Amino acid sequence: MDLFRRKSVTALQAEAETDHSLKRALGALNLTALGIGAIIGTGIFVLTGTVAAVNAGPAVVLSFTIAGVASIFAALCYSEFASLVPMAGSAYTYGYATLGELFAWIIGWDLVLEYALGAVTVAIGWSGYVVSFLKDIGIVVPAQLSAASGTDVVTASGAHVTAIFNLPAIIIIALVTWLLVVGIKESANFNNIIVLVKVAVVLLFIVFAVHAINPANWHPFMPPAADTTGQHFGWSGVMAGAGVVFFAYIGFDAVSTAAQEAKNPQRDMPIGIIASLLICTVLYIIVSGIATGVMSYTELNVPDPIAVVADRAGLGWMSTLIKLGAIAGLSSVILVMLLGQSRVFWSMSKDGLLPQFVNKIHPKYQTPYITSIITGIAVAVFSAILTVREAASLVSIGTLLAFVIVSIGVMVLRVREPNLQRHFKTPAVFLVAPLGALSALYLMISLPMTTWIRLVVWFGIGIVIYFAYSNSHSKLRKTSN
Repeated sequence: MDLFRRKSVTALQAEAETDHSLKRALGALNLTALGIGAIIGTGIFVLTGTVAAVNAGPAVVLSFTIAGVASIFAALCYSEFASLVPMAGSAYTYGYATLGELFAWIIGWDLVLEYALGAVTVAIGWSGYVVSFLKDIGIVVPAQLSAASGTDVVTASGAHVTAIFNLPAIIIIALVTWLLVVGIKESANFNNIIVLVKVAVVLLFIVFAVHAINPANWHPFMPPAADTTGQHFGWSGVMAGAGVVFFAYIGFDAVSTAAQEAKNPQRDMPIGIIASLLICTVLYIIVSGIATGVMSYTELNVPDPIAVVADRAGLGWMSTLIKLGAIAGLSSVILVMLLGQSRVFWSMSKDGLLPQFVNKIHPKYQTPYITSIITGIAVAVFSAILTVREAASLVSIGTLLAFVIVSIGVMVLRVREPNLQRHFKTPAVFLVAPLGALSALYLMISLPMTTWIRLVVWFGIGIVIYFAYSNSHSKLRKTSN
């Protein structure tokens, strides 16, 4: 039993050239917008304040810079693979080509934690923002229908009720799933619009709040250590903050799942991945600098720090805009997460590791509609009944593990097949790739033990499925026997 049988890179490249089942409709601008759509979410609207107040003080700008650099290492490795093997499976396909089928299955199973659970988490957050926004304009969503099942919710009158399920979360998942079934071009156009909205809100905040900066608020830039834990202020607090804000960058890797729907993937995939990450890094650094300049970092540990900063800067009119920006931001994150998950499942089904019925392409829309619908239903169910804390616990560790495997995989392939034609090469690969793997591994190690236990349990379930079904149905196994 060869558990490490690999797919040939040249065979994958030939398949990418000849397989026209998915519609190639995305250019570099669409792919960059997909990346921005996946990255800018609650990170810029929430983490900016909490990390400044708790971990780094005004040096939160360094935390965002360090996290951005760590993400660039992984992004460069993803870019080489995405241009070399422009297939829809992302890290799953890359693992299949370099480390073998068992690793491919593990990473495919692992990506469920990033994409599906990520969409669940964001849908719950989207629901909270929408309920708040609707309340501002006089529309009240019943408390029983706006939170996880069994949650104790306080109504406007002060009464306590038990929530039945989260209706707004179901609605947004249903709408996004419909968009993904109707077509990739329509989904990309919708994403372009909402990315424009949220980037416009961020830029308006930057332009109008910069006048209210008081440089005295930046002193001390790096407050001295407040205790012996290494989490609060000082250089160790900056690094701890970098570990937290790293998760504001999660999502750029989802661009690689659209490789089979890109018009010119060899050129445009690296542009989409790297450009989206650089744009978001710059925006994060500027916004965190303005926030800590307008207000003392000690006042920023609030759920909506950017809205609070806007109020302090005399921009009270922006609070509604910021909520709209957050809603738009979360909508596009859900779109890209569901897009990524459905494409990974589709690729695994094509390889025989999942049942064949999910491998169908819509005859009219040329989208993997079965995987989109199945993913949408599962995400809607869990987003209706789970809390954010329950859903989010596994998202980060799943993403970081994908980063580790991709960074190692790109080095393995350079050694094993050095003469492959690479349209994009990771610069200084034997420095950048180890730094990508080690930085992701360091952040994994810093996560709580309970998260590791859940990861092991999740992988245990995945290994059972692999040996019970996937190993015997693998198309690569059948052709190699």
